[in-house]
Amino acid sequence: MTSALRRLQVREGSRPLGKTCLVVDDSRVVRKVARRILESYDFEISEAVDGAEALASCRSAMPSAILLDWAMPTMDGIEFLERLRQEPGGDSPVVVFCSAETDPKRIAQALDAGADEYIMKPFDSEIIEAKFAEAGLL
Repeated sequence: MTSALRRLQVREGSRPLGKTCLVVDDSRVVRKVARRILESYDFEISEAVDGAEALASCRSAMPSAILLDWAMPTMDGIEFLERLRQEPGGDSPVVVFCSAETDPKRIAQALDAGADEYIMKPFDSEIIEAKFAEAGLL
């Protein structure tokens, strides 16, 4: 069984009633734009400025989705994602990587680490809507 299939099965059985999304990015502007877009799709939003803060947030309350930046201080997106997937319940969130990284090998690295989708920066509401719909969140 692939890890993506396993995550899907876990999500189907354990998705919270409300849609929650943790937006993880060291840029306040990116967090604000993502919050505005995702709230328009009825997500309850929490924010983290780096992977360490995001991991602590997930340990407190696992979200149904995570919009995750790659390059952040303290703990980057890949390290966070690898650690998240080892946490109890860490298989359940749909993780959408959101980065300016365009190298196909780096994108493959994010997907191999457990990301469900990948969005390039800059993004807009149509891109978020399409990727979140593909991931089964909308």
